[in-house]
Amino acid sequence: MTLSKQLIGQADPIRVILVGAGLMGRNWLRVLTASPDVEVVGLVDLDVDLARRVLKEADLEQVVAGPSVIDLAGATGAQAVINVTVPVAHHAINTEALFGGLPVVCEKPIAPTVSQALSLAAAAEASEQLLMTSQSRRYYDNLTLFRQQVRSIGEVGIATTEFFKGPHFGGFREEMAHPLLVDMAIHAFDAARYLLDADPVSVYCETFNPSWSWYDGDAATTAMFELAGGIRYIYNGSWCSSGLESSWNGSWRVSGSNGSATWDGDNAPNVQFVEPPEGEQPDQDRTHAGQGGGGEEIAGSLAEFVDALRTGRVPSGEVHSNVLSLAMVEAAVLSAESGQRVFIDRVLEDAYAEAVVTEEHPQVLGALKAWGSARAGMSR
Repeated sequence: MTLSKQLIGQADPIRVILVGAGLMGRNWLRVLTASPDVEVVGLVDLDVDLARRVLKEADLEQVVAGPSVIDLAGATGAQAVINVTVPVAHHAINTEALFGGLPVVCEKPIAPTVSQALSLAAAAEASEQLLMTSQSRRYYDNLTLFRQQVRSIGEVGIATTEFFKGPHFGGFREEMAHPLLVDMAIHAFDAARYLLDADPVSVYCETFNPSWSWYDGDAATTAMFELAGGIRYIYNGSWCSSGLESSWNGSWRVSGSNGSATWDGDNAPNVQFVEPPEGEQPDQDRTHAGQGGGGEEIAGSLAEFVDALRTGRVPSGEVHSNVLSLAMVEAAVLSAESGQRVFIDRVLEDAYAEAVVTEEHPQVLGALKAWGSARAGMSR
């Protein structure tokens, strides 16, 4: 896994450029300006007038706006990039920033396809810069506690997520072929990998669209993944289910050889043991309050990115690892469209072959070819 060539010292805030002045960019801007660890020195957007308006609204008129990451980095002495553009722009902007000597944290998905994600992993290696995905829903104190509880219930065999919401987004989401799978489910899939500390092996998935749905594509899905060690992870969800809605994190249950743990996605998780660990009472429910950390959601992503740049620790969203979360989405879509069980290795190796054939950057192509296979590349 590739981190930045040089660590950034603790003395001063890290000078960052934010790329993207849309709604998510404004959310990031609020988090960035509230953090003592970073200083926003530039805002990049093709619509420079929009960028200037956003800066004025945030009382940041001293921050430079412009259409080019590299030009703005040179003018401001930026040390890192926050990429909050639309997914189709991620590959080009990330690659440009990395080879411009700038580490990047990028909003999910890291790229629209696994093939492009593999290209980005190779670009991080070739440029010797950190590329991290902001999987912001990993950063909840109660999810961390839930993970600790899961580790206490013995050998895990089954995990489930129930996700039921009824948002009316309008726009592109309501026109997608698989809106829930492609735009939202990656959060749960990525959280399952984090929670269970296990990578995906295969998936069987079905999608459908209820008669009352306001989406053009399938807004409901059930996916069953096999994870390493034989664990089964079942995701059952809908984006057209109003009333009695779940948390945006979903509702979780994990069953193990010595008990079960649950989390409603918002509040403190619970665990009940068959045989309690030493010092526990039999069949006693345990509820834990959240513990403070580096912040939640995108504030947590930022904190881990800053820590990686200052210490060299590999962040959980480092691009090589995050490719597998994206592969779970792509495999689930392939399964839904084919009606067949799909193996993750097939998705990875097909994507790797495509990446090698289509890659135009000579240094990235050299790094890709040096892997020999996607799995070999993921283990670097």
